[in-house]
Amino acid sequence: MPQIVFQSPLGTLGLSSNTHAITTLSFLPPQTTDLGGLDDPVLAQAYEELQEYFAGKRRVFSVPCEPQKGTLFQRAVWGALQEIPYGECVSYKTIAARIGNPKAVRAVGGANNKNPIAILIPCHRVIGASGSLVGYASGVDKKVFLLNHEGYSLPSKSI
Repeated sequence: MPQIVFQSPLGTLGLSSNTHAITTLSFLPPQTTDLGGLDDPVLAQAYEELQEYFAGKRRVFSVPCEPQKGTLFQRAVWGALQEIPYGECVSYKTIAARIGNPKAVRAVGGANNKNPIAILIPCHRVIGASGSLVGYASGVDKKVFLLNHEGYSLPSKSI
């Protein structure tokens, strides 16, 4: 499976593809070195789109994403996450309602936590019903950075 390392303002990101779509995007330890893989067109596209995103020139990702694992429920949540516009946030409760399971708020949180393709599948755009950040698998500091980067105004007591 082709892989690359991307140095972002948030630290080192690792991306993998199945040559048709991105299968993982995760935060890696800082000492991780480049894994090659830019000869894979999907990884090259993701690399370019992430550069544009972090430079403030891209708001929508077009690179295909295909998580290789996940339950039907998790996949439904991840699909709903991809519909949240840049710079906007919705609650876990809203996502639960959008996938037709309004009582599954905690399960939506669990699916967010298991998202294998961070940033491209924007789980950082989901917050608590009260406006609180609640959490982020890679650290709330990264969630705050991404939301600020996208121009979302965080309520002062959410941080």
